[in-house]
Amino acid sequence: MAIEPSKNLETFSNPQPARDYTIRIRIPEFTCLCPKTGQPDFAELLIEYVPDTSCVELKALKGYIWSFRDEGAFHEDVTNRILADLVDAVQPRFMRLSAEFNVRGGIYTTVVAEHRAEGWVAPQGVNLP
Repeated sequence: MAIEPSKNLETFSNPQPARDYTIRIRIPEFTCLCPKTGQPDFAELLIEYVPDTSCVELKALKGYIWSFRDEGAFHEDVTNRILADLVDAVQPRFMRLSAEFNVRGGIYTTVVAEHRAEGWVAPQGVNLP
């Protein structure tokens, strides 16, 4: 079955909803277009989230990310739009999207956007000796 670009983000039930755990998804080949020049922009996306009742389905995520390939978008806008769409679909306890864009005109851009569910408190980290 071929994967095609799609704005549809599918989810599945979190298999361990009683536990806070982190899912990290690295997408090294994100592409969109510069809205000023039409030239391609390339980025590596890192999605980190603590699911609540659902998780994002990876094949659908791949098609969703692919759907930006021919869209013009400023780095700041596309990062926040992707985060908003993921939060809307998954309703996580916490989600962070880091977008590291490749050099353009001698400038690297990294945009980091976060969502935290109301009332959710991150567990304290454990430092082992």
